[in-house]
Amino acid sequence: MSNLENLSAWQRFIKRMTKVHELGKEKDIMTDHDYDGIRELDNVLPPWWLYGFYITIAISIFYYIMILMGNYNQEKEYVDAVEQGKKDVAIWTEQDKINNPNKYTEAVAYTDAENLAKGKKLYTSKTCFACHATDGGGGIGPNLTDDKWILGGGFKKIFEVITKGGRPGKGMVAWESSITKEERQQLASYIVSIQGTTTASPKAAEGDIIWDGK
Repeated sequence: MSNLENLSAWQRFIKRMTKVHELGKEKDIMTDHDYDGIRELDNVLPPWWLYGFYITIAISIFYYIMILMGNYNQEKEYVDAVEQGKKDVAIWTEQDKINNPNKYTEAVAYTDAENLAKGKKLYTSKTCFACHATDGGGGIGPNLTDDKWILGGGFKKIFEVITKGGRPGKGMVAWESSITKEERQQLASYIVSIQGTTTASPKAAEGDIIWDGK
């Protein structure tokens, strides 16, 4: 009975795929080469490696034929993919405009008492006062009641700073993901409304951008 018959099906498969010689039987594959008493074994390449090598050659030949002799064009594939991507984005944008119409409308300043009151409440509840003082006179952050601004005054610029955040590393975070667009409009509108007011302890003006309150 051969040794293979004593092995399980999986063991026989592994042995055929590797052609590993058992320890103690090296003399069967010993060559005549001798290097300072070190003998060389004539191990064959494992069949699994040879099969992978042959498959790679076959794929390379197929790829060569497809690229140089077929209709496949990598540049055209890229251009087509970009165009399809633009179409997908356009479709998604149109649907998003339907689902979130406020997202695509321009932010406008509120002047009515109700929205300004909500803006004032947001100013306190969102801890704006911690850096700019309760009355907007400034503290860690700049004074919001004078006419000099670091990033620019006016409703649109204030709304943008609230949305995207202030200067990197200066502590002003972006509120875009924390409060809604309408709330940011209300908050920016309230800040505009306190322009020029008298505060208890106004901080010295900062910034080089002069804003007349409009």
